[in-house]
Amino acid sequence: MRVLRIFGFLALALHGADIPSGIVGPFEIKGAFVPATSVDKPVLAALRKKGIEPAHLCSDAVFLRRVYVDAIGVLPQSEEVGAFLASKRADKRARLIEDLLKRDEFNDYWTLKWCDLLRVKAEFPINLWPNGVQAYYRWIREAVKSDMPLDRFARELLTSSGSNFRVPQVNFYRALQGHEPRAIAEAVALTFLGSRIGDWAEDRRTGFERLFSRVAYKGTAEWKEEVVFLDPGATGVLKARFPDGETVSVPVGKDPRRIFADWLLAKEKPVFARCLANRIWFWVFGRGVVHPPDDFRLDNPPANPELLATLTTELVKSDYDLRAVLRLILNSRTYQQSPIPRSEHAEGVALFASYPVRQLDAEVLIDALDRLGGTRQHYTSAIPEPFTFVPPHHRTIALSDGSITSQFLEKFGRPSRDSGRADERSHQPTDAQRLFMLNSADIQKRLRESQRLRRLVRGAKGNPKEVARRFYRAILSRDPTMSEQKTAVAHLRKPGRKIAQRAEDLAWALMNTKEFLYRH
Repeated sequence: MRVLRIFGFLALALHGADIPSGIVGPFEIKGAFVPATSVDKPVLAALRKKGIEPAHLCSDAVFLRRVYVDAIGVLPQSEEVGAFLASKRADKRARLIEDLLKRDEFNDYWTLKWCDLLRVKAEFPINLWPNGVQAYYRWIREAVKSDMPLDRFARELLTSSGSNFRVPQVNFYRALQGHEPRAIAEAVALTFLGSRIGDWAEDRRTGFERLFSRVAYKGTAEWKEEVVFLDPGATGVLKARFPDGETVSVPVGKDPRRIFADWLLAKEKPVFARCLANRIWFWVFGRGVVHPPDDFRLDNPPANPELLATLTTELVKSDYDLRAVLRLILNSRTYQQSPIPRSEHAEGVALFASYPVRQLDAEVLIDALDRLGGTRQHYTSAIPEPFTFVPPHHRTIALSDGSITSQFLEKFGRPSRDSGRADERSHQPTDAQRLFMLNSADIQKRLRESQRLRRLVRGAKGNPKEVARRFYRAILSRDPTMSEQKTAVAHLRKPGRKIAQRAEDLAWALMNTKEFLYRH
């Protein structure tokens, strides 16, 4: 019965918009595609060349929720929604972006992205053990927090030696499923080149693998600790190849990893910058200019070469500053497009003719549900306590260890962190996910026991219109349209049950909308 009641409310609540003239309310507003940052010009040029009409400008409410999710991985508070929507400042979007880039949640969320790529995981098949995970995670987070230039970040990961418990960067070599040169080369190519060496010609691949043939490992008396070092017994000149096929001779006593890092980070040939710029774009849009972002090859060219060149140039010009590149992207007219396309052209998605709609990250979604329900997630791990203890109210986006998980995270597509590939994380909806959100005792318990939702009802003082407004702001980060408010009020006023119980229906219905479950 509960599912039928919610489906009935959904059918009424989501049947249309109130704003005419070709604008789909409340998701977009009129606004010509006028380039706002350097990335907009190549995007607009590519769209015009194909005869694709770019989307309208997204509404303030859509932008607010979108930029919170994309920049810091959390939903805005009701008070933040009210303040932003009420502001008449012409520069309020740019000011909000600056505020978000300074927030502590930014450090957590972008550390999470790096941890997925760098395979930060204590247990099988990575086996860093909690000591290694904590050292690695803290170093990555501090790098994000302190705005460490990302070329330096890459160089330290590639060239460090020592104990993986005491030199955190060494865990890049430790977090592999093998220690042989092939396994190292695969991880290096995937992480720093966005390339899969299984697709390379054999001589190019084996030549590249030789650059890592002198990386050696040894254990210590401490459980799971491992020391990574340059093999001192290696003699003779090492003949190897850079990824572009150029041969290189590494003299005796020289670390081949450092020579590779010099090649990778050379300003005259920004190989790493190109890969990284594409990956940052992917992290924001869910789609790279080269897509997938870890599959650079000749027969998978960038959808918009000029856009990728612009991003690469801007990254190098900023001295590899993550926040500077994000500021450029988030302020762009391309990013601030409506999620509703104005063209059905087959290349519209690849050329970013509208904002790509996709499901929330599992960690972001469970944190939102925890906040609404005033509850916390229960985690499990193959690693015994105390190593896996997670304090109450610890945000899931701030979890350090990929081994610590939950049924919810696994159900909603959290990556396993076994390979570092982008496709480990899934944003594809499943029947199991929908059934969980519609009919699980867990969701019902969160709503029924939510002190936050009770406070929203009490604060409305029995006014159904105010209950609807408060619930829409708390769950969808916007005010209801007139038709939505009318439908919600009619449901809240139905006799036979208390308004708090009717409000529970409203919350459950809103939490099952794509507008809540998806980035848009």
